[in-house]
Amino acid sequence: MRAGQPLWRRSSKCGNENECVEVAVGRDRVHIRDSKAPARPALTFTAGVWSAFLDSVRAGELQSP
Repeated sequence: MRAGQPLWRRSSKCGNENECVEVAVGRDRVHIRDSKAPARPALTFTAGVWSAFLDSVRAGELQSP
């Protein structure tokens, strides 16, 4: 956060495209938004829920069969 505003980041793999997920990390919350619609409300998760989601992605648990 800077001056009360989230610092939005996106993967370097997005390049110059505007079709990415952006993430902003706060003290105890993680905010997610669609780069195509930054004015829309962001999804907000606790840090623990976001961490569990990332662990599941890394473990391949969310891949379709």
